Amino acid sequence: MVVQTERDDATWYECETCGLLFDEKSDATAHEKRCDGADPSYIQ
Repeated sequence: MVVQTERDDATWYECETCGLLFDEKSDATAHEKRCDGADPSYIQ
């Protein structure tokens, strides 16, 4: 489920599975469909 949150005077959409934040709800929803809960491979 995507959760709407307020940070830094902006609205963000958070993936409940991994905590990644998105500025567009559609991006967060698309991400969540393929999220496996692991840290993203591009974050090192």
